[in-house]
Amino acid sequence: MVEIIILSLIQGVTEFLPISSSSHLIIVSEYLEFNNRNLEFDVSLHIGSFLAVMVFFRKDIFNFVQNKDLFLKILIASLPVMIVGYLLIRLNLIDQIRNIKVIGWTTLIFGILLYLSDRSEIKKKINSNFTLKSAVLIGFLQILSLLPGVSRSGISITGARMLKFNRFDSAKISFLLSIPTLAAVSVFGLNNLLKSENFNFSFLIILSIIFSYLFSFITIKYFLNYIKKSSLNIFVIYRILLGLILLILAYL
Repeated sequence: MVEIIILSLIQGVTEFLPISSSSHLIIVSEYLEFNNRNLEFDVSLHIGSFLAVMVFFRKDIFNFVQNKDLFLKILIASLPVMIVGYLLIRLNLIDQIRNIKVIGWTTLIFGILLYLSDRSEIKKKINSNFTLKSAVLIGFLQILSLLPGVSRSGISITGARMLKFNRFDSAKISFLLSIPTLAAVSVFGLNNLLKSENFNFSFLIILSIIFSYLFSFITIKYFLNYIKKSSLNIFVIYRILLGLILLILAYL
């Protein structure tokens, strides 16, 4: 039960912050020797995050007629990472890149890129400047998030900031882009849940979904409030320090 709460907290907080949820789940599970450290459990945590972003942005989603152009762009932009992610899973390549060395380098490198992108001028708004070209570019950048440590949220915000969107709209673009991706991951997770014959395993998954939803919803709300007034420097510093520590541990 304690493991469920800790991992759900990590998932809920790190999924929407530019610091990588998958890397933190791997690191904590590795060093604390948690039992629930398989891909299926990671997926169940993403279901909670998916439900949270759906509820938080329910007005945008329900108002589909007005926002159909936006959501078409979001859907198209999400296809590259879903297709490549599916191929990596089918080819059993995911586990080969889930290690501390990879996480250390990606955390450090993409933390620096986040810093450089956050120095961009603020010129664009999502309502008037989020073109199909912008969506596709950010969508292809999201493929990099399949590497643990890159962060889907982080690379989406980095791409949007490089395209000169303001911080709040960059974060909103990232959150909206998470909807199709998290939906696809959730379907995969539910499929595994239905196939599972172990009641305890299924019960733990349900608990993780509930806790992940709560922590994710709180994170989305307060991160959007924070980003209106502050830069991304705190996340850059965190990523650089964490990356350096992991690299030291990996190569010692």
